[in-house]
Amino acid sequence: MKLYDHIRDGKTYIIAEMSGNHGGKLENALAIVRAAAAAGADCLKLQTYTADTITLNCRTDDFLVHDGLWKKRYLYDLYKEAYTPWEWHAAIKQEAEDLGMDFLSTPFDFTAVDFLETLGVELYKIASFEAVDIPLIRKAASTGKPVILSCGMASAEEIQEALDACRSVGNDHVVLLKCCSAYPTDFDTMNLRTIPDMRSRFGVPVGLSDHSEGSLASIAAVTLGAVVVEKHLCLASCQSVDSDFSLNETQFAQLVRDIRNTERALGKVNYAPSPAEAQSLAHRRSLYVAADIRKGEPFTAENLRSVRPAFGLHTRYYDELLEHGRAANDLAFGTPLHWEDVDGVEPH
Repeated sequence: MKLYDHIRDGKTYIIAEMSGNHGGKLENALAIVRAAAAAGADCLKLQTYTADTITLNCRTDDFLVHDGLWKKRYLYDLYKEAYTPWEWHAAIKQEAEDLGMDFLSTPFDFTAVDFLETLGVELYKIASFEAVDIPLIRKAASTGKPVILSCGMASAEEIQEALDACRSVGNDHVVLLKCCSAYPTDFDTMNLRTIPDMRSRFGVPVGLSDHSEGSLASIAAVTLGAVVVEKHLCLASCQSVDSDFSLNETQFAQLVRDIRNTERALGKVNYAPSPAEAQSLAHRRSLYVAADIRKGEPFTAENLRSVRPAFGLHTRYYDELLEHGRAANDLAFGTPLHWEDVDGVEPH
């Protein structure tokens, strides 16, 4: 599993979330796995539930979605359409691992955790809506596997309670994800500056679960120290329940490239010239003779100037040379000034 290796090495762990984007077809699910691998994702993620394990088949108003992307749909019907059949999990996991990716899933009840344990899953994700399901969090954490916890809608106190639930069963391997649980998410509701505050406040690595359009928010999160980015991946050819806030194959590949290039650009703290700048050093400013000077003549603002390139004396000596310096030799226009050309000022 690459998660903690990436965190140690300062590399973003990129999760491709399949969710319901398979559209109910295993061949689409496997195509998403292949697209994630081709794009360079580190991990392929599923959600492990059935309609019966996540909600009730109840037709009261409580179970009706009243706004947003799934307005006027009952929860049971929505989850029945979106769920990933459990009998597909092993094949999807095998395909992901054969292609060099990690595999993880989000369990939504105890039976899902038990099932995923039979598959040898090495990592668990807790969804934002389940961040307040303390028994489920304890169950997943009690496996001893690392837990990635999405924090959409959660207050600081609720996040702490979820962390405490993990630690109560001896599991301190937790990564928090900043998240806004709106689909899709508007940029002005993301509050990405919370990421470094979360890291400081809770003392664990922090990433982003990104439901916004495009890759901009994910890139911004990486610059703020996000160690994990989770993004939904869909097939351009398949319309599904989650595709409206997902990236297609081409877009997801661009997201990965953008993140990797952002990591390169962030680099490390460095005040010295980079190797690429070495050839430019010669084009900085230095002191040059700006008019012919006879031996013994003083330096003046008319005959000595700070100009490009950088083959003469440093410009730090300019004022001192004007005040005390004289030409030690005849100097022609365009000559770089050196200490052997100077009288009246000691080299230093």
